[in-house]
Amino acid sequence: MRILVLYAHPDPESYVAALLRASLEALARAGHEADLCDLYADGFDPVLSLGERRSYHAVPENRRGVEDYVRRLERAEGLLLVHPVWNFGYPAILKGFLDRVFLPGVSFRIEAGTVVPNLTHLRLLGAVTTYGAPRWRAMLVGDPPRRVTGRMLRVLAAPRARFVYLAHYDMNRSTPDSRARFLARVSGTLGGL
Repeated sequence: MRILVLYAHPDPESYVAALLRASLEALARAGHEADLCDLYADGFDPVLSLGERRSYHAVPENRRGVEDYVRRLERAEGLLLVHPVWNFGYPAILKGFLDRVFLPGVSFRIEAGTVVPNLTHLRLLGAVTTYGAPRWRAMLVGDPPRRVTGRMLRVLAAPRARFVYLAHYDMNRSTPDSRARFLARVSGTLGGL
């Protein structure tokens, strides 16, 4: 399976970077082809411009400026997000990617006023992520990243895709042992896809 891996972290020495490496290795071991999209390394601009907003519903003109990302998304058979959770949300660069690339005619269509999923060819939708807070605190605020990934992206774009959400909560009190266990979990889960 060709899997588009959306990576959103600026520090190549971070724990999230280690999770990315483990994810890529596990996917390769399982025979998948990973298409790494490193948003920070690409210098992706997350800001939706006035012109992009005004042409948002104009298919296919709305793809202008993000054509390569759209092509990669349309060629993918799976989508894996690898990112930290900051302030109980996606990093701004990843949220901006969703705003600018998950467009009408790309991730969904509007037919007779109804939103219809358009990435139905995706067989996998997943995330590998870290939270500074413990899970109970994330749940208290509704765990927005899990909900957006598991509900909005899944329902809007790929309702039949297998869903995998791997999260290391409470990074603020993590230990070398807890981080090693989570790396092993990521490796084992993704290596078994």
